[in-house]
Amino acid sequence: MIYLIPGLGADKRVFQNLRPLLQGETQLLPWLTPNPEESLPEYAARMATDIPLEQTGLLVGVSFGGVVGLEINRIRPRLRTVLISSIPDASCLPPLLRLIRATRAYRLFPPQWLKLFPRAGQWYFGVSNGDEYQLFRQILRDMEPVYTRWAINRLLHWDSTHVGRSTQILGTHDRVFPPGPTPVDYLIRGGGHFMAYSHAQEISEILNKLAAAADC
Repeated sequence: MIYLIPGLGADKRVFQNLRPLLQGETQLLPWLTPNPEESLPEYAARMATDIPLEQTGLLVGVSFGGVVGLEINRIRPRLRTVLISSIPDASCLPPLLRLIRATRAYRLFPPQWLKLFPRAGQWYFGVSNGDEYQLFRQILRDMEPVYTRWAINRLLHWDSTHVGRSTQILGTHDRVFPPGPTPVDYLIRGGGHFMAYSHAQEISEILNKLAAAADC
């Protein structure tokens, strides 16, 4: 089984190129509406409700979905977490996000402001023109402000102590989580933060190999 968790503010559409290329059974784990004071481990436990305790296979998370995947992995340890455009622990937060956390700028600017500046978002997320940009704009349009604000807060204050090992797939051109000094398992040349959509073929080959090794 391959479980798929989309990125912050995204949904199943981010997997529309990738999912048909995956071998075996897949299941999307859609976002739930968070309770305002809900912790990340509590939220992950709700996300994992439909995953059997002894389930094996892959838990594939994009961006913030990877963080949630790692939290789910704490309580579903037989799964193998695969991070796409995501980070393996809180120490890997890039300088820009550390600055946003330190200045608390995320409290001053509503997430929905990004909807007003889609071209800035296009650059930051590495989205190409054409169909890819149109999909990106649709995802921005459908962003839920309450969820987005909660998720940003939880990401910036993530306690990743004793989080399990993961397999990381990162793009060389990712501006959100750029490659750093920490070794990356799979580096996709030219991949940006939206590469689950734009580089689906390369990523599917990696996932299918990992799924076969995990005997999904």
